[in-house]
Amino acid sequence: MRVILTGGTGLIGRPLSQALAAEGHEVIVLSRAPEKAKNVPAGVKLQKWDGKSAEGWGELADGADAIVNLAGAGIADKRWSRERKQEIRQSRINAGKAVMEAIAAASKKPGVLIQASAVGYYGTRTGDAQVTESFSPGGDFLSKVCFDWEASTAAAKKHGVRRAVIRTGVVLSKEGGAFPKQLLPFKLFIGGPVGSGKQWYPWIHIEDQVRAIQFLIANEKAEGPFNLCAPNPITNKEFSKLIGEILGRPSFLPAPAFALKLLFGEMAMILLEGQRAVPQRLLELDFQFKYETARAALQELLGKPSPASSAATKSEPSSEEKQAEPARAGKE
Repeated sequence: MRVILTGGTGLIGRPLSQALAAEGHEVIVLSRAPEKAKNVPAGVKLQKWDGKSAEGWGELADGADAIVNLAGAGIADKRWSRERKQEIRQSRINAGKAVMEAIAAASKKPGVLIQASAVGYYGTRTGDAQVTESFSPGGDFLSKVCFDWEASTAAAKKHGVRRAVIRTGVVLSKEGGAFPKQLLPFKLFIGGPVGSGKQWYPWIHIEDQVRAIQFLIANEKAEGPFNLCAPNPITNKEFSKLIGEILGRPSFLPAPAFALKLLFGEMAMILLEGQRAVPQRLLELDFQFKYETARAALQELLGKPSPASSAATKSEPSSEEKQAEPARAGKE
């Protein structure tokens, strides 16, 4: 199987390309600076592209089995100036345009297109309602970016290409993204919830993220939007408590909302707001998560808690333990 990845050197793309190559597939990662790429997984080929057209690589899409479009400027890498917001949006639209240019020109169309997006598509959702793929988009900046990101490759269906859109939650990985930054205050003994701590935290372990994308590539019934987040989201406060337990560090010092807004500006919404997104459509296709609870995911990433912590946890179950499989109810 030949798989082409944009954004293949990023947080998700790198382990995904490594997993695909390990299975014996031909993996081609598009990169704007292949000469600078580091730690490229064995068996993965790099191909130069400009991030906005099919020039120099488009012929590779002819007869490809899959294209995975993950490219886009980092959401949380820099403060959101007007210029940065434009870069975040335009980089995604340009990548989608390039992918569609290659698909349109291909004599033998690719078998499937996996189009990246995020649960931010739904905007801020207060309350405890489970947010499934049927929910409409929100109206804030990230919602509009996600909407345009998805729309950039919507024409794939007209070319007879199956398309699955992955609306990803917060990816838990030791290799980068938000997670290592979240750990720092706990390591300094000043960890705690962000803002009120009541906001929902739709997370997914990096291993399940990669497995889910592979599943969607292989499953011919997989088409349309899919929430890529674990079936048991928890609140920010509960997530912080779990980190504290497992690391054996305090978890009661909150990061005030006003301080985060002063520090990050509009970008603080990433930390202060959320939605209780659940992977209804993945579960309907019988995808099996390896890490269904945040406790299991954090134990794998950070190490197992002490016996004392385990005993305390058993006496006070969290909301994810009280509601073991909330999203599966939709299948009955």
